[in-house]
Amino acid sequence: MARTLNGTWLIRGRDGRLSAYAPLQEAVWCWAEQRPGGPWTAPRAVGGDQRVNPVLAVGQGTDSYAHLVSWRPTVAGEAGLVHSTHFRPHLAALDWNPLGHPNSKGGQTGPPAVTVDAEGRAHVFVRNKGGGVSMRGQKERGGWGPWRDLKGREVTGELAAVTRASGLVELYAATPAGILRWTQAGPGHIPALDEEPLKVAVRPGTLRALTTSDEHVTLFYTDENDTVCAWRAGAEPVELLGCAGPGAVSAIRCTLDGVDCTLLAQRSASGRVAFAAYPTEQESAGAWWTDSGPQLPADAVVALAEDEEGRVVAATLAPSTGTLLHTHRKPEPGLALEPWQTM
Repeated sequence: MARTLNGTWLIRGRDGRLSAYAPLQEAVWCWAEQRPGGPWTAPRAVGGDQRVNPVLAVGQGTDSYAHLVSWRPTVAGEAGLVHSTHFRPHLAALDWNPLGHPNSKGGQTGPPAVTVDAEGRAHVFVRNKGGGVSMRGQKERGGWGPWRDLKGREVTGELAAVTRASGLVELYAATPAGILRWTQAGPGHIPALDEEPLKVAVRPGTLRALTTSDEHVTLFYTDENDTVCAWRAGAEPVELLGCAGPGAVSAIRCTLDGVDCTLLAQRSASGRVAFAAYPTEQESAGAWWTDSGPQLPADAVVALAEDEEGRVVAATLAPSTGTLLHTHRKPEPGLALEPWQTM
């Protein structure tokens, strides 16, 4: 079974420490800084001692708490989703809490996605047996609401869940007909599917959604011509640059040399990490890839974050080896990076 890591798995916690999460050895593991900007701890299992499948979704709310979602085996041939909350990187996460199955019971249906609204409530999304999407959300006063069928059809690859600056939740999914989008009309509302998909040829597993302003979410995806495209609802997609390699890009909004920028990273076809930056929501300015770091295994994934001092941090994880590398931006103009280090 292929390992899947969906969402922003490198995050800065409420205490300023960075942490990274990954499914390894039938558990979810966490690496964390011993102090902000300091050395990293050895990885430790989180979520209790239940065995989980090699899949993990990570989301984070404005309270900086990490929400973790995975599948766990139940009876022979079947699985159920589980959720844990990690309040501080140096503390133990809560034990896995069962969420059940979007179709009551059955096998693993697809990689989950999780995002957190303005009230700190997690929303878990997953493909169901019918090829659409189901959701289960936390209640305002604790506990979880029922599984809800959000419709859709022929959904493939990882889902991209995001919370807008307003605190409302959005979800994106790839299908042969194009990209589906679900949006909340207000706090506590069930996300509704747009009447028509964005009719583009999109490669499954390449969606990444990023809140890029108070008004907009930008969705990045790779089209059938191996081009990374950027789309904001209400406008036409923009071809940004050729993809550096397979899979979804990692993306953050950050300040580089005093400019509000969107920074992308992806494992390149050469096996290294490729970076590209451009002024946020100004795709017409253009972007170019620059490679960095050592050669990485084919299954390596990349994540981006900012540390407590506002420095860009990049990390790579190869699930096949369990090796985690990271680097910081140097305190100088441009995007020069420090030497990559093993955590």
